[in-house]
Amino acid sequence: MSRYLDNCSTSFPKPPCVAEALYEYMTEVGSNVGRGRYQDAYSVEEKVMRCRERFADLFGAPDASGVAFTKNVTEALNVLLKGYLRPGDHVIVSSMEHNAVMRPLVQLEERGVTFTRARCTDEGDLVLESLEDCLRPSTRAVVMTHASNVCGTVLPIREVGAFCRAHGLPLFLDSAQSAGVLPIDMARDNVAAVCFTGHKGLMGPQGTGGLVTDPELARSLEPLVAGGTGSRSDSEQMPDFLPDHLEAGTLNLPGIVGLESALAWIDEVGVDAIHARESALTASLLDGLSELEAVGVLRVVGHRGTEGRLSAVSVQTPGRDEAEVADGLSREYGIMTRVGLHCAPSAHKTLGTFPEGTIRLSLGYFNTANDVDAAVTALEELLD
Repeated sequence: MSRYLDNCSTSFPKPPCVAEALYEYMTEVGSNVGRGRYQDAYSVEEKVMRCRERFADLFGAPDASGVAFTKNVTEALNVLLKGYLRPGDHVIVSSMEHNAVMRPLVQLEERGVTFTRARCTDEGDLVLESLEDCLRPSTRAVVMTHASNVCGTVLPIREVGAFCRAHGLPLFLDSAQSAGVLPIDMARDNVAAVCFTGHKGLMGPQGTGGLVTDPELARSLEPLVAGGTGSRSDSEQMPDFLPDHLEAGTLNLPGIVGLESALAWIDEVGVDAIHARESALTASLLDGLSELEAVGVLRVVGHRGTEGRLSAVSVQTPGRDEAEVADGLSREYGIMTRVGLHCAPSAHKTLGTFPEGTIRLSLGYFNTANDVDAAVTALEELLD
């Protein structure tokens, strides 16, 4: 029997309504948006708009027009960072960032943009005082992950937002691991932009993502991609109105329709209920792993409890190659995990797990207590 414990990579399974919405679009509608003057095109446009409105509601955004779709959170971060930053600008990041943040910034470094990493502890917690140490006269933004994809540690976004408010800086949030699992309120937390991916905690299809921003900020961004939008076709300039300003080319309409259905499911179940279920499963997993840690065959990375963390649980196996153990979990027990550096070398350096990496077991809403028990038992037998 296969057991899927790799939900930080992509959530699986999805709610049944997601596949149903995709299938209905592909078999009964299939129209584009902004390119046709007929009823099917209008109906798709309504669904896309409803998806934007759901995101504005989910994140406490000021206006649904500030929701621009991309194919994932990585593209959204590139749209935001490369559209906003200019030579001579400086940004603050945490030392727990994913390469979706770091690689665009390293590219921008070649164009005169600089960045400073705020310190985090070896459990992934942000040292808030270090933000002040990172400030420069040229600082234009703070860019930060909401939760680590390596160890699940949640960063204190409300406190970071207060810091940004005090210094007149926008906060750009990478919500890849938190959206759909933790509440995000842009107004309350002083978040200027949320970058999201649709296929993880938001339970949607792969190939969906986007950014949610204040419309004024969105209009100020230099578009990363230019092309047809179905609007202002008499001009060879990108439109200056939203969301067309940031959405060149045909959108992933089947994916967005599926994502809208996933958001409706989340709204019905409730973010708090989803978080509570995943936290309970994570607590059970950590409890089982603590016994293996006590005898020295395994080390849990990050927090040992569920406070201040999500369901990404990373472990190291002293004296045993992690890739070999992960392969054994898959081949012998049907347990699917992820092993390595998880596209986050900066986080691993902070946690003290670079260059070896970790085995990551990440639970989702549709996992069960039996999945947790099977994973702990498998590790006990493999590491005996």
